[in-house]
Amino acid sequence: MKYVFLVGCVALLMMKTVMADETLQTLFYFTEADAAKEWQTVNDGVMGGVSEGKFRITDKKTMEFFGTLSLANNGGFASLRTKPKKLGLEEGDTLIARIRGDGREYTLNLYPSKQMTAYSYRATVQTKKDEWIEVKFPLDTFQATSFGNVVRNAGAMKPSDLNSLGFMLGDKKAGPFKLEVEWVRVERAGK
Repeated sequence: MKYVFLVGCVALLMMKTVMADETLQTLFYFTEADAAKEWQTVNDGVMGGVSEGKFRITDKKTMEFFGTLSLANNGGFASLRTKPKKLGLEEGDTLIARIRGDGREYTLNLYPSKQMTAYSYRATVQTKKDEWIEVKFPLDTFQATSFGNVVRNAGAMKPSDLNSLGFMLGDKKAGPFKLEVEWVRVERAGK
């Protein structure tokens, strides 16, 4: 009887572990040789600014977003984002990223597939200088924005319409910056 109970407990624990693994899926990690091909920078040069944002895959298999933010010529942002592709996000999902920053405030941006100028959904990411942290954002906490301003009465975000994500610095503080990303995952709700 004790043996049957013990086997049942082990099976239950294994099932819970498998179920927990199924709720967490990696969207982006940087271990493959061609990991950089999915990413691009978009800086304030698109509107006359002179900020410089670049990225690279490090020897530690992380992605490093770095450069210099400039406020000259009405500039003031540098961003890194994925090239358009279906992200497969669903209602109730939570995005999780493991990052190490420079103590500055970044945003995690989600972009819809419909071409809308300077439109994204944003969540604030406060980094801790030189410290790895995991940040978690339920999709329903992202705010609709256009040109950095919150869009009132934007309606609900449709996760299935999102086809790009990225990080942006626009904290109005000129100077060098660096953000390192180990991975970006999605946690499914209730599956």
